[in-house]
Amino acid sequence: MAGYAQQFRQLDDVLSRNKAFWQFMPFAEKDSVWLQTHPEMCAWLNSLTEQQLEELNADSDQLVAALSSWIPDAAVLHQLSRCQPLASMDIDVPYGLNTGIPGRKWTQINAFNAALPRLQLPWLEWCAGKGHLGRILAATHDMPVTSLEWQQQLCVDGEASAKQLKLPIHFVQADAFDESSDTHIQSKQHAVALHACGDLHVSLLQRVVERQGAAVSVSPCCYHLIRSEIYQPLSHAAKQSTISLNKHDLRLPLQETVTAGKRVRRQRFLEVSFRLGFDSLQRHLLNNDEYLPVPNVHKALLNEGFAAFCLWAAKKKNIELRPNIDFEYWQQEGERRHGIIERMELVRQLFRRPLEIWLVLDRVCYLEQSNYDVSLGTFCDKPVTPRNILIHAERKGS
Repeated sequence: MAGYAQQFRQLDDVLSRNKAFWQFMPFAEKDSVWLQTHPEMCAWLNSLTEQQLEELNADSDQLVAALSSWIPDAAVLHQLSRCQPLASMDIDVPYGLNTGIPGRKWTQINAFNAALPRLQLPWLEWCAGKGHLGRILAATHDMPVTSLEWQQQLCVDGEASAKQLKLPIHFVQADAFDESSDTHIQSKQHAVALHACGDLHVSLLQRVVERQGAAVSVSPCCYHLIRSEIYQPLSHAAKQSTISLNKHDLRLPLQETVTAGKRVRRQRFLEVSFRLGFDSLQRHLLNNDEYLPVPNVHKALLNEGFAAFCLWAAKKKNIELRPNIDFEYWQQEGERRHGIIERMELVRQLFRRPLEIWLVLDRVCYLEQSNYDVSLGTFCDKPVTPRNILIHAERKGS
């Protein structure tokens, strides 16, 4: 217990004193936020080629080494955010169980199942969807599964698949946030949630604690999908922290760098630089130095050029564009800001996993203070899913 609480406090301390490197909105900035405080780091960032940016984003050890000159805590952050692989069992999975499940999702489900202990308890599958996880639980643990899902059609489809596969799965159509869902959480039960978003998996942990459930295993996802504007800490340790997280901050752990093809990268560059160029233009027109987000755009519009994008965005935001706007100038301004943002995001990359571990440890410490023995680790490699952390808790004396 002391280990996780101590790790949280150490990580909290390091993240707190380095807020200037991660807790801000790059899109809202017209230039690097560190120009005055860290001019040498900014000069180094500006000197990086696109290939060097890509290499540093893909290699955390190289990134830590490169940034240590200006962020002395870089190596400590990296060490505190390490998460060891959990032991996994070789499990015989019946043929045909993966029917209708995409290959990558099936790999995740198998890895998650292989890391779960065999407690011989009935299962509760939280936010079940069509019950894909429930299938493998029912088939490989010889225990019944209750699959709770709020979308009626998914329940119907999941029930039909379970009957066809002759698996002991019972679907319950219910809202995971509604108090009535409490009745489906039993004391002698193992509750699971694979990639239930934000407050959905938090709600499960709180319900299990309240109902004194025997065991719960979750793989957290989408930390920003919360009902309040500011993150509500769970544990005593996190409630004492000076760190306050809004939804933008909570997106940081999810912003993994993904290798994409040239076409996708080009489209991404166009969209981001167009948005930034229009933002700079609207600041100039409205004499207001605040970032203005615009809605999602059909990708086809990007092919019509920057001017067409600005006309569309201005209409969406009820902004009147003056005649004779130099669109080429503002497009170049957007491209300039794009390069700056890429380099600020490179520095923030250093803090993505540490912030995720901070959030995970808040959950772990909450379970420990609620009389649970907790184990924490990864159930698969990052290429399978970047959200590869598994929290497993068993109530003491169950």
